[in-house]
Amino acid sequence: MEARLDVARVRGLFPALADGYVHVDGPAGSLVPEDVARAVGHALRIPLAERGGVFAASARAEALVSGARSALADLVGGAPAGVVLGPSMTAVTYTMARAIGKTWRPGDEIVVSRLDHDANIRPWVQVAAERGVEVRWAEVDIETGELPAWQYADLLSRRTRLVALTAASSAIGTCPEVAEISHRAHAVGAMVYVDAAHAAPHLYLDRTALGADFLALSASKWGGPHVGAVVADPQLLAHLHPDKLVPSSDKVPDRFEAGSAPHELYAGVSAAVDHLAALSGETPGSRRERLRASMAAVARYEGELFGWLDQALRAMRHVQVIGRPERTTPTLAFRVDGMRPRQVAAELNRQGICVWDGDAYARELFDALGVTESGGAVRIGLLHYNTPDEVGLVIDAVAALRARSAVR
Repeated sequence: MEARLDVARVRGLFPALADGYVHVDGPAGSLVPEDVARAVGHALRIPLAERGGVFAASARAEALVSGARSALADLVGGAPAGVVLGPSMTAVTYTMARAIGKTWRPGDEIVVSRLDHDANIRPWVQVAAERGVEVRWAEVDIETGELPAWQYADLLSRRTRLVALTAASSAIGTCPEVAEISHRAHAVGAMVYVDAAHAAPHLYLDRTALGADFLALSASKWGGPHVGAVVADPQLLAHLHPDKLVPSSDKVPDRFEAGSAPHELYAGVSAAVDHLAALSGETPGSRRERLRASMAAVARYEGELFGWLDQALRAMRHVQVIGRPERTTPTLAFRVDGMRPRQVAAELNRQGICVWDGDAYARELFDALGVTESGGAVRIGLLHYNTPDEVGLVIDAVAALRARSAVR
């Protein structure tokens, strides 16, 4: 029997929903369930110290770090020893880019995509410029919003050292054929760095099946605190040498984590993964097995809601939804005739609806679409706590903008 998502029960886990707003701004960061807030609060109320000591407060910190690594490994099918923690996906990616870039030589090449969040573009481009490495660009089909896998046949060569791409666009929802692109990259000896920050709240992730040598995450996208991570094979990490302080540990993955760790937030990371694993209710098995059941239930529930929203907005003559990807998360971007995106967002806010506007940090994509100078687009992103009633309110509010756009 397929597990189902009981949205009424799920909403009861989120105290922030009591504010009365419709929160459909998920790609910018989700609301936080009570269990996660409680885990962080508890960690702040007990004695904690730096790791490496012989006393209890230090051992507690060690347990929180180990717990977060194990939880993230379960989330994506990795090994705890291959989980690098950091303050954000962007910060961890910069650390990894500098470490990986040390292995590059002039004449090498990397491939980045215009579909990606800038956090999976700019670190690679900047390090490539420092190392004399050529940057090649995978382009987006601006009509469909797809990132065609076939183009990588021409982009890759024996000089390609790294391919960076997203598992799901946080701007327009597109889910590229990551496994196929990874296979092409590995065939020429390149490594693959996948940004799964936006995919993780919506999809059951398997790092090995995706072919991701490095898989980047952001806990704040799925109910966790502001903690980023990269999951990789520990043996691969052992060959990389980031800049670090001399006295700090040179063990993997510790060598990639500079400075004092926010141990209390790591408690929240573990609780957030447990939250995802329990979304479909009480199911048997390991946490990894429960995640499979829960994320399947999430995908079915969100898919039904999003199908209605997407179809309704595309039927409005005053609305232009960007792209039409075949595989997508419950995320879309749109523009309204005669109104700048900021005006649309402000009007929806007056109706109690939270949406995002601008370039969604997908600057390369929005530049290619030619909409950056006019304010980008309005983005809507559903999560597992959104309801049919909320989607209906969003549809009605966007439909009502027709009268406002007609007078401009």
